[in-house]
Amino acid sequence: MEKDQNTDFETQNNEAQEIKSDELNNEAQEIKSDELNNNIHSDASKNNIKTKEITLEEKILELEDKVARAFAEMENQRRRFEKEREDAFNYGGFAFAKETLNLIDNLERSKKILESDEALKNSEALKKTLEHFDIINKDMVSILSKNGITPLDSIGKKLDPNFHQAMMEIDDDQKEPGTIIQEIQKGFMMKDRLLRPSLVGVSKKTENKEDKSEENEENSDNL
Repeated sequence: MEKDQNTDFETQNNEAQEIKSDELNNEAQEIKSDELNNNIHSDASKNNIKTKEITLEEKILELEDKVARAFAEMENQRRRFEKEREDAFNYGGFAFAKETLNLIDNLERSKKILESDEALKNSEALKKTLEHFDIINKDMVSILSKNGITPLDSIGKKLDPNFHQAMMEIDDDQKEPGTIIQEIQKGFMMKDRLLRPSLVGVSKKTENKEDKSEENEENSDNL
């Protein structure tokens, strides 16, 4: 009987040890699982912080780019404003100046009409009238010149489409073809801009009548 009691005691002892061992294993597994979860959360937090840092850097670069573009646009607008203000100051009276030239043209036309009038030719009245016309013309040209409006010198120069407009060709073997030999209407500049071109007549070589008749005969034969 005493032996049976010892056997039961050993059995209970073994069962207690097994239960204790299982409990320890479960606790160890739970602790290990918690540590793994904590490590995972820690790594995720670190990754999130890193992501946020990269996003902030990109945002700063984006803002810097926007600020640079805004300053560049402001500088462009300032330059455009300065250019427009300068043009308005220098060429604001462009249309008015162009209309004023009509007065000079009318004086010149009136002068030529009086000079061609047979009844007034060689008269003292005509002479004095023309002198007054010349004085008025010089005064007007002087006033325009003080405001940056100057006449073009065309006679004797080569035809330049930028400043001259050819209205006719005149036979002249003494001048190189394309040379301005007559000024129909004087051109003017407003500082560095053309206010109006000069209307001119240019020289050309005289055609040989014999060559012209031969050319006409050839054209007739071709017909």
